[in-house]
Amino acid sequence: MEIEMTLNGTERTFEAERSDSLLDVLRRNGYTGAKRGCDTGICGFCTVTVDGEPERSCIKPVATIDGTAVETIEGIGTQDDLHPIQAAFVDNAALQCGFCIPGMIMQSRSLLANNPDPTEAEIREGLAGNLCRCTGYEKIIDAVQDAAERMSGEQTVVTDGGDLTHETAGCSSQDWSRGECDE
Repeated sequence: MEIEMTLNGTERTFEAERSDSLLDVLRRNGYTGAKRGCDTGICGFCTVTVDGEPERSCIKPVATIDGTAVETIEGIGTQDDLHPIQAAFVDNAALQCGFCIPGMIMQSRSLLANNPDPTEAEIREGLAGNLCRCTGYEKIIDAVQDAAERMSGEQTVVTDGGDLTHETAGCSSQDWSRGECDE
């Protein structure tokens, strides 16, 4: 069967079997950010958004997504232009092996879209369905708090102590870190 969706902002058509999950179709077509973990929807490694809502793609039947808008980790930022949540995870060292991070970031994005200024307890509750085998979650919580500040425009100091207000127009933080901007 053919499945049509808007994937990361682009209209796409995919061939699929009725028994396929959304994760099967995504990974088979090169979208490997969503990870296969438990295949039961418990670990959150495969989290994507469908019509703006977080979904466990490993248990989402692909037939149910025909005509929807799906967003994966590949659609929210690039290596050269990280989404503020991705940047906060990097700056707060909130990734160890990295396997759970795409799902954590996608779930965090949904959390912050619905609650732009969450408390620590609200972050913990919002991420409760996403497991991480490497950390004690503290750096992940810090990253989500940092991302909330970045997305609200309130943060003026980056986590390594640098001053965001020092940047000039057209000069990204990556350019500054590589020494490519004039002071």
